[in-house]
Amino acid sequence: MQKFIKQFPVLSQYTYVNTATSGLLYDGLLDWRQEHDLDFLIGGSTMKMEGHRLISETRNSVGKFFGCKTDNVALVPNFSIGLNLLLEGLEPKGKVLLLEGDYPSLNWPFESRGHATYFLKVTDALEENIYDRIKLDNINVLALSLVQWLNGIKVDLGFLRNLKKDFPDLLIIGDGTQFLGTESFNFEDSGIDVLGASSYKWLLGGYGNGFMMFTDDAPVKFKVKATGFNAAGGDIEGREKVSFAKQFEPGHLDTFNFGSLNYSLGFLNEVGMDIISEQIKKLALKAKGELENLGLLEESVVKRKVHSSIFNIQGNKDLFAKFMEHDVVCAQRGNGIRLSFHFYNTENEIDKIIGILKSS
Repeated sequence: MQKFIKQFPVLSQYTYVNTATSGLLYDGLLDWRQEHDLDFLIGGSTMKMEGHRLISETRNSVGKFFGCKTDNVALVPNFSIGLNLLLEGLEPKGKVLLLEGDYPSLNWPFESRGHATYFLKVTDALEENIYDRIKLDNINVLALSLVQWLNGIKVDLGFLRNLKKDFPDLLIIGDGTQFLGTESFNFEDSGIDVLGASSYKWLLGGYGNGFMMFTDDAPVKFKVKATGFNAAGGDIEGREKVSFAKQFEPGHLDTFNFGSLNYSLGFLNEVGMDIISEQIKKLALKAKGELENLGLLEESVVKRKVHSSIFNIQGNKDLFAKFMEHDVVCAQRGNGIRLSFHFYNTENEIDKIIGILKSS
């Protein structure tokens, strides 16, 4: 593990517990990016023409990494753009269940298009409450982040699988930005119809790249209007042959950005998702126990049996300033301070944070 951690220069300067805001750049990816741009510098358009191979390779890598058919993967600049393109093809005649305080780029697109939206408060009984509301209000669409950005509450993935079995006509749309990259995940077995993500956080892919994944049955529920020459593969006669996933790729895709995602998926595979998951779970368990003992976690988080590695603790701007004075990089979110731990963090760093909190 140490040989991988050494690739992140930021970690030698700071206690970086802010992956929920931005993942880190690392030596291997920087080297790849420099080589990529050098090839462009000396090759110009000849290099970019060969970039179609890299884009195709990235799409294949995403599909293989997350258990989704390659033809059902769309590469998008970020989740927000992908979702907005998707919802342009969803008629606002159904009932949509959203979570209070969920990421704005998930909730706002539904609200701005006139969908009948119902909101559910996020509590320790999240899954039970979702089930009851779907049944009571005849909900047609459930849209939620798999991990909540403010406090790290993570939906039970087994619950979503069973929910789909009980309500097969329910359309489940998920944002995986704060989840994907923290543990192994198989989209085909998830019960989710559409799952998208930006890749600059836990996937360490840098900015400007993301993806959407669809089940085989998802396209019939949408009438997406987006299209473009790139979607048709540069075929002037191919307008009517564009696949559903390709409608999300109307224009050229940047080989620098998506190549970065492709490289980082390879990097995570090299580290090993089992090792990454085990380390994150160990850190999350320790952090939750220590923060709970200090009375800094909200009740809904304390009562959850399983939690992510994102925590929002009680704290004002003075505590935030103290963290920064001790080179702890975190974020002010909501009414508290958000701490988030990735595989490159250590238990010693948690001890340092707890020491700061006890001295405050």
